[in-house]
Amino acid sequence: MKLRLLCILFLFAILQGCVMNTYTKGVREPERTEGLQAPAPQGQYQPVTLQGPGTFISAEIVKQGGNNDLSFIILDIDGRNVVNLSVAEAKNTKLTQDNPYGLALISSTGNIKTFTIGFSTPLSYESSLTLSVDVQEDGVDQILANVIHGK
Repeated sequence: MKLRLLCILFLFAILQGCVMNTYTKGVREPERTEGLQAPAPQGQYQPVTLQGPGTFISAEIVKQGGNNDLSFIILDIDGRNVVNLSVAEAKNTKLTQDNPYGLALISSTGNIKTFTIGFSTPLSYESSLTLSVDVQEDGVDQILANVIHGK
């Protein structure tokens, strides 16, 4: 019985070390991938497409111009939708303040709006990550997207 308990404690210690190493190592090989669409007439664009496996850390989408903020930010990981939200909806649902949801809209001066995505824990993807923007408004001068990711 003591030997069995000792084996269980030993296995638990090994597993705990593996889990702790996963979190303390951080993200390997971090990098930024940028995409630009200028001008950005109505339509859907994929400024950033990544092949996996990898780890998503955060994203920033900057929209310049537009007349009603009906441009949708779409994040798909391994074919599953994670984010699909218009700039106007982010503004109307108060994602302009600190929140635990991982999404924030920052209005800059003039007609520049920055939409950020960043969760408290990095998200892993096995096959693909796609950051898309669906512009459904006139007058968008450009869409600039940055994705921070790693291994």
